[in-house]
Order: sequence, then structure tokens, then C-alpha cells
Amino acid sequence: MSLTVLRSAAEVRSAVARARRSGASVGLVPTMGALHAGHGSLIDRARQEAGCVVVSIFVNPIQFDRRDDFEHYPRLLETDLAFCGARGADLVFVPAEEEMYAGPQRAFVEVTGLTEQLCGRFRPGHFRGVATVVLKLLNIVQPDRAYFGQKDAQQLAVIRRMVRDLNVPVEIIAAPTVREPDGLALSSRNRRLTPEQRAAAPVLYRALQLAERLSAEGAEHPERVKAEALGVLAGQPLARVEYLEIVDTEELQPVSRITGPVLVAGAVWFGSIRLIDNVLCAPGR
Repeated sequence: MSLTVLRSAAEVRSAVARARRSGASVGLVPTMGALHAGHGSLIDRARQEAGCVVVSIFVNPIQFDRRDDFEHYPRLLETDLAFCGARGADLVFVPAEEEMYAGPQRAFVEVTGLTEQLCGRFRPGHFRGVATVVLKLLNIVQPDRAYFGQKDAQQLAVIRRMVRDLNVPVEIIAAPTVREPDGLALSSRNRRLTPEQRAAAPVLYRALQLAERLSAEGAEHPERVKAEALGVLAGQPLARVEYLEIVDTEELQPVSRITGPVLVAGAVWFGSIRLIDNVLCAPGR
């Protein structure tokens, strides 16, 4: 199947129905475009597991807490379509905003308990926008599997809980974070960093690596681990820390002791660019 670009939900449903009649399973890779190797790893995984691979490209306005961030988000549609074609995607859904939000949005998806901390503490309404648009995409495509990256760990947890609690018949697949050789997690926002900021940005991963190593060596006190990791970040003058937290992997709540697997997650500003990253840690790992 050659790459087909679709603009409406009705076209997507019709194309997916044809694929299903031929016996193909369906995999969905939701994106906001500006595609990179991290997205590529999701498309590759979907290509291995599904007979029909659908990639959505939609810069979702209701998940942005800052208008300037929405306006400056990179939009590279022609490059993205070539990327999808080279990776073997079958269908690319590129809806206009009016297609996804035909009128004022009155119904939203709220996932409580998982969205008030970490990024949710600093980006009010963000995860409501994410959960709402993902549910819309799942309803439009009705895939067997949907693919998300571990870099957005809180988003992944929110979507998994939404799917479970609302009985959405889809399997959520998580793929490992893809990194540059210096450890910086791939992100569409990386291209907006100045050369000086780009050189400084891997400090976040180095801080997380230290937390991972301390946990593996048996450090049980999260405040001590956090202090050591924050010390690494403090050594980089271009980095402004928004948060660095150690939470459990299911409910994303702070832990009092590190006695099992935990998520160490952070958000750091470099100028006007906000980057996030995380690592999974476990004692003795």
C-alpha cells in the first residue's frame, strides 16, 4: 500500500474499514508532526506489528497552556509526509482544526490523580487536552494498538488509565526514549534551541542518570537522590529547573523511600524552551 494522505475522519474510517476487510490489523501513531527518529521508532514498531499503519499529524490547540508555544510549534508537513512514506506508513491523517473541533468543545476527558503533579502542576489543562484529542483519534481510527514514547511518561500513564477506565478496546504500546549520542532525548522542540542551549541541554539526562545510578546502588532516601541530581543541574547556568521528582510508576505519587521501581522525571527550561525527560530506576538494577 502506498502512502495515502487523508483530511477527514470519514475518509480515515473508510480507509481503515477497507484495510480490515483485507484482514489487516491497525496500528496508530499519534503525533503533532515535526517528526524525528523517536517518532520513527514508533512507526517502525507499528509496521512490524500491524498490517495497516496510520500516523496522525495534528498540532492540538487545546493541550497548549501558552499561546506562543502553540504558534511557534514547528510545522513541517511536506517533510513529515516524506518521513512517513520512507518508514512505510500506509495512511497519514492530517486534519484541520475545524475537522477535530467543529464547534466550541464542551466535552473533555479528565484523568484525575495522575495529572495534578509533575508537568500537570505547571501546565493547567494540558493533560485534559491530551486525553481529549487522543480519545478522539482512537474513536476515529479504532486501532488495535496505539504507540507512544516513554519520554512522555506522564502522558503515557494518563492515556493508559483513560483507556482502562473508559473501556476503550485498544492496546497501548510504549516504546523506549530515543536519544542523541550525548543523551539528549529527541524532541520536536530541540530544533528551537540555540547552539549554546543545545550544548547545555544534555545536563538533564546526566542528572537523571546520576539518580538512576544512586538508586541502583541502594540509595533509599529520595530527597538525597534528588539533591544529588539537582546539584548536577545547578552546575549548568543555562538550565532553569521547573521540577525534578521521584514518583511511583503507577500513580505518579512521590515516594517516601526507594524500595522498588520508581520514575525520576524532570522538566528544565533553556531560555524559552521547556524540555522534559525521565528514567525508570530500581534498586539493584
